[in-house]
Amino acid sequence: DILPMTNPNDFVIGGWDISKMSIAESMERAQVIDYDLQKQVKPMLEGMNPLPSIYYPDFIAANQEDRADNVIPGTDKWAHVEHIRKDIRTFKRENEVDKVILLWTANTERFSDIIEGTNDTADNLLNAIKESHSEVSPSTIFAVASILEGCTYINGSPQNTFVPGVLELAEREKVHVAGDDFKSGQTKFKSVLVDFLVSAGMKPTSIVSYNHLGNNDGFNLSAPQQFRSKEISKS
Repeated sequence: DILPMTNPNDFVIGGWDISKMSIAESMERAQVIDYDLQKQVKPMLEGMNPLPSIYYPDFIAANQEDRADNVIPGTDKWAHVEHIRKDIRTFKRENEVDKVILLWTANTERFSDIIEGTNDTADNLLNAIKESHSEVSPSTIFAVASILEGCTYINGSPQNTFVPGVLELAEREKVHVAGDDFKSGQTKFKSVLVDFLVSAGMKPTSIVSYNHLGNNDGFNLSAPQQFRSKEISKS
């Protein structure tokens, strides 16, 4: 028998963003989707507005600051966890869905330092969040909130969201977590192609591509700390 799949028409999509642009406005800004297709889907996207998200400037490139006009206020990281948990519960209740899955597709963060007594165990991580420790990243806040709400969390960026404390918490709460980067067909194709060219005696000096985020991801990766996360993931 074939594994049953959920009908895509039963999916309800929502999310958070540090930019308050609607999905339609973001689509136009990115200039990636074909213009005629944009005109067709724009009416369905205009009413989709992101919830305020978490913005810790130290974790993404400084060039993202001008986009951060839709953020959860304050510096209390435990309050941010509770805020995201409330958002999840509200989304589930208002849309009458059976299950919520969180998928991180935001910009690449710098790596968090793994510090004994801070993020090495579940209890230490929870205490570190309550103390608003500087090495707790936005993606880790989302992961912890998701786990505490019993929701699967998938990480689509290459930073080390899943510090040891997150993994222990997920195991303790019996919640699935997965992922350390999206590796699309483009990435795999380039890896195979470069290997072929090098083995043939030709060494490429540069490979340039355009991504679905309108290359804002590349703009963010112009900062050394964020690029290092991508470099580790892709190597």
